[in-house]
Amino acid sequence: MHSLLDRKKKEAGAELGFVDMPAGNLLPQAQRMWTCVGCLWVLLSSCLVAVCSFSFISPAWIVKEKSKDSVSFGLLWHCSETVYNCYTFGGLGSFADIPSGSWQTSAVLCSGGCVLLATSALLAIVTVFLPSGLCEKRICTLAGYMQTTAVFIMASGLLVYPFGLNSPLVQKYCGNSSIYHAADCQIGWGYMLAIVGVMLAVFLPFFSKYAPKESSSPTPIPTIL
Repeated sequence: MHSLLDRKKKEAGAELGFVDMPAGNLLPQAQRMWTCVGCLWVLLSSCLVAVCSFSFISPAWIVKEKSKDSVSFGLLWHCSETVYNCYTFGGLGSFADIPSGSWQTSAVLCSGGCVLLATSALLAIVTVFLPSGLCEKRICTLAGYMQTTAVFIMASGLLVYPFGLNSPLVQKYCGNSSIYHAADCQIGWGYMLAIVGVMLAVFLPFFSKYAPKESSSPTPIPTIL
């Protein structure tokens, strides 16, 4: 009698389009989903390290594009006439040669953020080869905290940089420039690229939260055919 009722229930469920999926079949799909999130996290972390590092060494944060006296400024570079005629402000050997204290602060903050992003990207790559467990979750959490810190540090560096527009060197080429006012100059692609990189890096801590591969079995739910 019970078997006959069970058979009728299964037939009714099949007519409605509901099929019970065992937990064992859902587990690989769930683990594959978390693995895809982890791979996306690793890929985005690696790309943003390249983007932020390239923008950091770019000489085109502030530019003046004119046929006779074109000029561009970066964190560590100053270019005049053409991009091939560039020289550093001093680099690590004489950091004080950077013409503004605001630019010095911005250089320290942005370089520190790049280092944190590079370290967190390395940790993210390591998690790909680790089995799911407590160690993997701790590394993902650590990398997420590092990426959060890098976002705040680099964002602060980008906000501080325009304070250096009132330096004598910038006023020499850009005219009556002041804080957050470039006068005859304008924002270059290097500075915009750094802003885009920081905006995308905001999503990295969220991906790191869901990057670990889950080992627990999810609750089985009916699947609609």
